[in-house]
Amino acid sequence: MRSTIQDYLAELKGKRVAVIGIGVSNTPLIKMLLRAGIRVTACDKRQKQEFGGQAEALESLGAELRLGPDYLEGLDHDVIFRTPGLRPDVPQLLAAVERGSVLTSEMEVFFQVCPCNIIAVTGSDGKTTTTTMIAELLKAAGRNVYVGGNIGKPLLPDVDGMEAEDLAVLELSSFQLMTMEQSPNIAVITNLAPNHLDYHHTMEEYTNAKKNIFLHQAADGLVVLNQDNDITRGFAAAAPGRVVLFSRREALARGVFLKDDAIWSTTDLHSRPVLSLDGILLPGVDGLVPDETIRAFAGTFAGVEHRIELVRTRNGVRYYNDSLASSPSRTTAGLRSFREKVILIAGGYDKHIPFDALGPEIIAHVKALVLTGDTAPKIRACVEAAPGYRPGQPSIETCEDFTQAVLEAHKLAR
Repeated sequence: MRSTIQDYLAELKGKRVAVIGIGVSNTPLIKMLLRAGIRVTACDKRQKQEFGGQAEALESLGAELRLGPDYLEGLDHDVIFRTPGLRPDVPQLLAAVERGSVLTSEMEVFFQVCPCNIIAVTGSDGKTTTTTMIAELLKAAGRNVYVGGNIGKPLLPDVDGMEAEDLAVLELSSFQLMTMEQSPNIAVITNLAPNHLDYHHTMEEYTNAKKNIFLHQAADGLVVLNQDNDITRGFAAAAPGRVVLFSRREALARGVFLKDDAIWSTTDLHSRPVLSLDGILLPGVDGLVPDETIRAFAGTFAGVEHRIELVRTRNGVRYYNDSLASSPSRTTAGLRSFREKVILIAGGYDKHIPFDALGPEIIAHVKALVLTGDTAPKIRACVEAAPGYRPGQPSIETCEDFTQAVLEAHKLAR
């Protein structure tokens, strides 16, 4: 049985609490703890002048600040809330745990005290779009829905107002899942491919973090898995509860799949068409939402910001923002959604993931490639080494920055 937020806050009374990271997810947490009369030390590697008044505001509420490069040194608090971007095994946190500190996070506590059922989505690609679609479908079906996790606002401060019949829909990153010891009632894994290997030491560690979304489910839990993905397909055997698969490639005895230009759903009892592909505005679900609600929603949902988002059409040229396609698999998915070849701007921060599989996709779907950022040489190399590459097909340009890249792409467009 889950405890209540009041019970949890009462347990913290008289204890010293440290919150690492004064950012979007932790600032509401710090304020909630302070309002409950709990002693809080807010820790961040930034200096006080970088907060633009936010630091002084927290101090006025009673927070003690520990700022600057030594913000992790000497942590000896009873409870430490970790920001998702900080690995749990950095030496300072390990030392604190050895001294008796309890290491947790805003999301882990939310799972402990949330009074309603939780639906959570993870994967290498498509998490935000899938989370948003699930939430909007549930709202259209008349449910009261709270959206949070890796998108939206932190939900822990709102948990006191949630009712048992409500639903919480969460997007969860591997960073958040890494230390989770509870799973949602319904878990969805969109796909899995190498990603964030600058944070995770190995692909195995990244995969194991993702599996935490369902490994702690009860027997009545449900996990939705991608049958077409080699990694997620293998998760079914480890699921403690029920498993539903989805596929774009094959009909399934139990699950959701494409057949005859329609989305079909098959249960133990019968199979039925849910939605014609012609009725989906966003090119590219079952049980809690009626089919007619799904059909109405599919004709109006155009996606979320930064994911194949049509920014404008100018002089007959369409400009799309797919800037959250920050991995080869996500970029591939975006390229495959267009019927004609595109001009692609690619490159940026190096997350130390392989680009080999992207080369053939660029050759198949791109007529001009404009590169920028740290990964520009790696992407150029993967294209030039791909089978079927011929100089100029696609043409490849390298630019110093993103502004120059956009102007170059504009010049190439017809």
